[in-house]
Amino acid sequence: MPVSAAYMTPHPPMIVPEVGRGSEKQIETTRAAYVRAAAEIAALKPETIIISSPHATMYADYFHISPGREAEGSFARFDAPQVRFRETYDETLAQAIERLAKESGFPAGTLGQREKALDHGVMVPLYFIRQQYTDFKLVRIGLSGLPLEDHYRLGQLIQRAVAETGRRAVYIASGDLSHKLQPYGPYGFAPEGPEYDKRVMDVCGRAAFGELFDFDEAFCERAAECGHRSFVIMAGVLDGLAVEASRLSHEDVTGVGYGVCAFRPQGADESRRFLLIRQREEEKRLTEEKARSDAWARLARQSVESYVLRREIMDVPEGLPEELARRRAGAFVSIHKQGRLRGCIGTIAPTRANLAEEIIRNAVSAAADDPRFDPIRPDELKWLEISVDVLGEPEDIRSEDELDVKRYGVIVTRGRRRGLLLPDLDGVDTVERQVAIARQKAGIGPEEKVSLQRFTVVRHT
Repeated sequence: MPVSAAYMTPHPPMIVPEVGRGSEKQIETTRAAYVRAAAEIAALKPETIIISSPHATMYADYFHISPGREAEGSFARFDAPQVRFRETYDETLAQAIERLAKESGFPAGTLGQREKALDHGVMVPLYFIRQQYTDFKLVRIGLSGLPLEDHYRLGQLIQRAVAETGRRAVYIASGDLSHKLQPYGPYGFAPEGPEYDKRVMDVCGRAAFGELFDFDEAFCERAAECGHRSFVIMAGVLDGLAVEASRLSHEDVTGVGYGVCAFRPQGADESRRFLLIRQREEEKRLTEEKARSDAWARLARQSVESYVLRREIMDVPEGLPEELARRRAGAFVSIHKQGRLRGCIGTIAPTRANLAEEIIRNAVSAAADDPRFDPIRPDELKWLEISVDVLGEPEDIRSEDELDVKRYGVIVTRGRRRGLLLPDLDGVDTVERQVAIARQKAGIGPEEKVSLQRFTVVRHT
């Protein structure tokens, strides 16, 4: 059976009266929505409550399921040590999720840190639930730095585990919305903040979960959202199900967005296989993009495929444009998967006989030798977007005033240390950030003096 219901809930500690000491009255609408959600959960009498929390153990490339038989926690760090929790974990369900993940080669399980203390992302929902219902066990799951699609896949595994074990379960996606809604808030204001809240409340209010994938990572970062990945796991838990959605509340009076929504499964609905739909659309888009690729990008892709599939560094093929066969230049090959960087290696100046060889070798390095990533696997090839940046001659400049992040790349040099950053990159909107990243790549401190160069690129896709 599927989960009995799912809920999107915030976790401001101040909503707990013993913590807020009166300030919780500022978010009375959220409190009332929480009470209503808790009453619905009590009426469902779940055996297990599964909570995904942004404040549980989080790894860049792994989903952590809290292990063991039980865990304790309190609001002591919020000056309310008297509000305590002692929760029993549903080991059977947790083990079922871990087993299914292992069988499918998915990075989730109980490995890693054996945390004991419950986090406030879990305790705030439990505070309201335990006022009305106590006869349940808990499964606690952390988020990860993996793509949104993988968070959805985790939700699908949870759905399968619930069905296999026959658990009567409720899912809670714990997470605040934007933290940058008001100038007076603790994190200040960003225009993306209100836009994020408006969009995500609209999407969740309609249970249009496929649209959760459309939130650009850089946009979410600028909005300083907290719970988006948690909401996507919940969407995966409800994969293939018709859903009755209720938007219970939304507030932003503290400068942080708090949204509460309820989702009640209504039976199977194959039109709501949102990850499958997205994969089909993405595959069609990538096929069309590959057909439009120019000779530079096609050569890089051929090189990646040759090495990943056969461990062969290809020879320079015949019939290339003259610029590839005769020109010498530095070039960077960038590989993206699902909108996220998957590898990028290049050369500032030419190191090979011609540009074609430069691209072939750098494509192999980007696929297999970028130290930030694991080597690309054969099953990833069809999902890759590959571009080539051919560098112009670097020119010395006197100051950052001569840079433009959209037009010029930058090279920072101090002694033998040198860092480079390409122009027009997602999330790099200012010269200061561009130079700071280039410094960081070279291991040059922010106060150390450097010489600057700028260069133009021709980008091939």
